[in-house]
Amino acid sequence: MTRPSLPRARTHSDAAIPFLDIRVAHAPIMRDLERAFAEQITSGEFIGGSSVRRFEEQWALACGTPHAIGVANGTDALELALRGLGIGLGDEVVVPANTFIATAHAVISTGARVVFADVDPVTLLVTPASVTEALTPRTRAVIVVHLFGHAADVDEIGRLARQHGLFLVEDCAQAHGATWAGRPVGSFGDAGCFSFYPSKNLGALGDGGAVVTADSALASAIRQIADHGRSTTDRNSHVVAGRNSRLDATQAAALSVKLGHLSTWNEQRRAAHATYQRSLSGADGVRLQQEPAGSRSVYHLEVVRVVDRERVEARLRAAGIATSVHYPVPCHLQPSMSCAAEPQSLPVAEVAASQILSLPMFPGISDAQVERVCDVLLDSVAVITTRVGGDLTGVS
Repeated sequence: MTRPSLPRARTHSDAAIPFLDIRVAHAPIMRDLERAFAEQITSGEFIGGSSVRRFEEQWALACGTPHAIGVANGTDALELALRGLGIGLGDEVVVPANTFIATAHAVISTGARVVFADVDPVTLLVTPASVTEALTPRTRAVIVVHLFGHAADVDEIGRLARQHGLFLVEDCAQAHGATWAGRPVGSFGDAGCFSFYPSKNLGALGDGGAVVTADSALASAIRQIADHGRSTTDRNSHVVAGRNSRLDATQAAALSVKLGHLSTWNEQRRAAHATYQRSLSGADGVRLQQEPAGSRSVYHLEVVRVVDRERVEARLRAAGIATSVHYPVPCHLQPSMSCAAEPQSLPVAEVAASQILSLPMFPGISDAQVERVCDVLLDSVAVITTRVGGDLTGVS
């Protein structure tokens, strides 16, 4: 295919375009955030208390689950969910190779081993088929990662997990508000794990995380482990080996304010994606990352695939356009995995890691900014492809 003709002149400003600008979303709600912060100081509640309880109730409702447990961060959410399910030494957990390393590190922290699964060449998400290939007699759980804001096929993977008697954990760190078949991610598995790192679709003013679940016993177990294994009847008795992992009250108060705007922000992300799609669909040398049918994405990231990514990045950077890569090294090739997982060849994830490029995406990014990114990207790809050739191997 050839580059589509774009019915617009290049009249955009040459101002720098950040990869992420949280300030745009914060500006209209600054007074609400300041008010929440002042109320928290006045209340004197900084650990636990009404703000944490209120946000946990709000987040459980948003996710369609009876329980939400606030924790310190998204990595803790994954580890605590696994520990609450009894995952540990001698167990194996299936993890997509194409995810942030925290997903795998959470498994290692329980004492279990990681078995990586390759991903679909079109969506770059784990599939029932790739999970099946990774199962062994020692498999106890599967972690489904809803990456880039796209929901994976958690219905079919959930059925597969139940068929084999496995726990299903959802890593929703990039998918706040995403749905599969109209149902919120996080509500399908035994547990759904979220990060509230500031750059997330729902981000705190620091760090934070949560686990959501429909299982009352699991919710109680996670709360206990996250509170140093404290007995529910005697606070001076610590009945299991636990740790300290809390969502602090100030972050909970900020998250309650921001939760009321999440749907609007996600719609702004969808609108920005639509502009990217209009400009880039059908262009030579660029592939937009696709979400699977059944997913309603929240576009945490705008991911494309290009040939000779480093040169494309350099040209964008020279034009003042910031980009990132999620992720340049698949998890199974990271040095930290050498003692925690068997060596594996996962060709789809490996090829994709050399091609994927994340473009600017945040609530409030303007059409003019997106169009300028696309102009520079297409010009860069055209120049580089003419000079060095190459194709997008592994893309359907």
